[in-house]
Amino acid sequence: MEGTAEALRSLLENSAAAIAVWDTDLRCTWVNDAFARYDGIPRRHRLGRPPQEALAGDTAGLATIMRRVLATGDCVTGLNYPSGAGAEQLAGRRSASLVRLNDGDGRPLGVCLVVLGSADGPPRAGDRLAVVSAAASRIGTTLDVMRTAQELADFTVPMFADYVTIDLTEAVRLGEEPLERYGLSQGRVPTFRRAGQASVRTGAPESLWVPGEVVYVPRPSPFLRVLSSGRSVLEPVLDPSHDVWLENDPARAEKIREFGMHSLLIVPVLARGVLLGVAVFVRTENPAPFDESDRMLAEELVARAALSLDNARRYTRERRTALALQNSLLPRRVCGGTAMDVVARYLPADGPDSVGGDWFDVIHLPRGRLALVVGDVVGHGINAAATMGRLRTAVRTLADFDLAPGELLTRLDRTFIRLMEDDEESGGPVPSMGATCVYAVYDPATRSCSVALAGHPPPAVVDPEGTVTFPELPHGTPLGLGISPYETAELELPAGSTVALYSDGLVEERHEDIDVGMRRVSAALGRPGDSLEDVARAVIGTLPGKVPGDDVTLLLARGL
Repeated sequence: MEGTAEALRSLLENSAAAIAVWDTDLRCTWVNDAFARYDGIPRRHRLGRPPQEALAGDTAGLATIMRRVLATGDCVTGLNYPSGAGAEQLAGRRSASLVRLNDGDGRPLGVCLVVLGSADGPPRAGDRLAVVSAAASRIGTTLDVMRTAQELADFTVPMFADYVTIDLTEAVRLGEEPLERYGLSQGRVPTFRRAGQASVRTGAPESLWVPGEVVYVPRPSPFLRVLSSGRSVLEPVLDPSHDVWLENDPARAEKIREFGMHSLLIVPVLARGVLLGVAVFVRTENPAPFDESDRMLAEELVARAALSLDNARRYTRERRTALALQNSLLPRRVCGGTAMDVVARYLPADGPDSVGGDWFDVIHLPRGRLALVVGDVVGHGINAAATMGRLRTAVRTLADFDLAPGELLTRLDRTFIRLMEDDEESGGPVPSMGATCVYAVYDPATRSCSVALAGHPPPAVVDPEGTVTFPELPHGTPLGLGISPYETAELELPAGSTVALYSDGLVEERHEDIDVGMRRVSAALGRPGDSLEDVARAVIGTLPGKVPGDDVTLLLARGL
């Protein structure tokens, strides 16, 4: 029986037919390697997922039929795969069959999907449009350079090649300007790092490097020819005993022999006329050598991926610049002197919107008083960071006039309007559409706090016993509208009380109501015996994700 089981497993795993098993909840529990040749989806992206996520094309109809097979036990054959509009997404019509799997008592364990088609090998020239169309939805799903490179590798293995590597110049990974061509680098070979790799073998044992490591580029070699010319190199027959360039790269030659690499295609990763790196395609298990139609298909896939990589590079560069600008404009440390103990936290966003325009400040005023400020410029990127710096400077200048919080925000509103008008008249960057701000002044002599809001969330007040409240204050309009003057409200802060100023990124989440966020923050703030550092750590720890979708600013101040 043991030999029979092993033979059956070998039959299933090595079958040319695509076979996948789904449990009674329609979650994929097993799939053979052949399935990836039909739609390019790696095994790890299928297991545990429903048909709508684990299969290519429109599979809603297929999922319905799966449920019917589970319920009735009747086999279904001759279905088009994928069903509906996606029936010919990659190449040729595919025929699908569904069979219910039962236990010894006839109770359903799941359903088996078997797909057969006319083209089990890599797509050819006639399939190019469909393959490139499919790639568009799977490559470049984020603005992360390394992930985009990995998506390109995953998409092409095993559908097109058996082993693929994507190596990018160090400049691309860091978001800097890449080389125009290798020849412009004064004869130096640029530093390349492995950004993505995929193989039909688990763990990509063919690779000498793991993602993130520096890759050795031998000279002379086909790699340098690609770098210097910007053109692909096709070696239909790769023979380490006859290729002279491998004499200078014995480690690579050994890998070629060990894994039977017999055909090589190297494609430059070019976008907007600049070289970002190289994509290397190798065949080992597939006996067919690469040909001109393969080269054309690979170049089209790489060209589409290159645009996504360049967008990711530009995003990385702008985000780093905006972060550097923002960090240079925010205070390096905050100090409440003898009036208050003060702690601040700032977390930049890490999403498609990048860095925002949050700022905070602590300003010492006459008679031992202390001004606390948190603001948020609408928008993201370099423009928002620059506007933030201008508003922070304006607040500090107005604070020298020792104005009541409401009056200060009224004058700040007028200043902001003038700044936007000047930007429009000068034809400079598109000005920010607005900003919010909370400005509070604490007087240790009376233990009172004067507060004004300009469209900003209200501060939280924590009494010495740990009771947290969000006072009802005149909300005011955001800065830049020039609608009305701002009002000042007075709060009493008994000794040991804490006031928390924050930006909306702390309490607002895209998929939850703001009241949920305020309750979340309130629970973390009510820790009267903890130091402000511990409280700040607890509040930041309540954020739903590891990296916020919007900038998060928190300013805590406790009366001494």
